Amino acid sequence: MRKPIRKAILPVAGLGTRFLPATKAVPKEMLPVVDRPVVQHVVDEALAAGIEHIVFVTGRNKAVIEDHFDRQFELERTLQERGKQKLLEELGDDTPKPGTTSFTRQQLPLGLGHAVWCARDIIADEPFALLLPDMLHFTPEGQGCLSDMVEAYEETGGNVVSVYEVPDDQVHQYGIVGVEPRPGKAQAITSMVEKPRREDAPSNLAISGRYILQPTIFDLLARQDPGAGGEIQLTDAMLKLNERERFFSVTFEGRVYDCGSKIGFLMANAAYALSRPDIEPQYRTELAALLAQD
Repeated sequence: MRKPIRKAILPVAGLGTRFLPATKAVPKEMLPVVDRPVVQHVVDEALAAGIEHIVFVTGRNKAVIEDHFDRQFELERTLQERGKQKLLEELGDDTPKPGTTSFTRQQLPLGLGHAVWCARDIIADEPFALLLPDMLHFTPEGQGCLSDMVEAYEETGGNVVSVYEVPDDQVHQYGIVGVEPRPGKAQAITSMVEKPRREDAPSNLAISGRYILQPTIFDLLARQDPGAGGEIQLTDAMLKLNERERFFSVTFEGRVYDCGSKIGFLMANAAYALSRPDIEPQYRTELAALLAQD
C-alpha cells in the first residue's frame, strides 16, 4: 500500500526583486490577490487536497509569513469587542491548527532544489507535495490542481507533476515534458527538458509549479552539483530520479497565473475578483468604465 500525501513544501525564501520597491519590506508571497495574500491561496489549495502539514522554507525578512499563519490575540479581541463575529470566524478558519506548520530557513539563495533539500528532516521518509507559491492555479469551478494530482497519485504512485499547455513560441521559457498517453487522468512522462528550443521541445506541456515527489529525491539533491546560475536545480534531480522511478503528468485545465511577474499578478487579481459574487458586479462595471475611457 503506497503512503498517502500528508505533507507539502512551500519555498518562500525568494527575494521578489521583480516587485521592488514593494517587496523591500513586504515578502512577495504576502502581496494580496484581492483580499488574501498569494501564499494563502496556495495554502488553501494544499489543505483542500488533504495536506495535513505544511513546511515553509523561508529566508531573511520573511517572519511576517509566519506571523500571518499564527493567531493575533489583540486583533481577535478587538474584533470580538466590536461584534465582528463573521470576520473573527474567517480568521479562525484561515489559521492552521497547532502543530500543522513548520518553518525552516534556507540561509543561502542556492536555488529551488536546495530549498526542497532544506525540508528533508521534516518530510522524513514520506512522499510529499511541492507547491511553488508564485504560481496560482485558478479553478473557478471544480476541485483544485493538487486535488487532481493526489487522485492521480493514488492510482499511479511514483512521482506526479502538473502540466499545462503553453503556446509553441513560448516553450523556451519553461520546463517541458514529453508524454505517452495511458488510460486515466495521468499520462506517463517520457522526457523532461528545461527551456528547450522550439524545434527541440517534445511537446507544449509546461510544468506548472505543482509536484508530488518521492523522498528519494533528497539523496540526489544532497549530492548534486550546482547547475544553471550556480544553483541546485530541482529539474536536474528530477531527471536523475526519472532514470529509476516513474513520473506521470496531470494536465491542469484551469488557468495558471505567474504572480512573480507583474502582468501575471495583475491578471490574477482580475480573475479572482471576477469570480467573487460579493464584488464582481461593481468590479466589472468599474473595469468596463476604465477600459472605455482608454
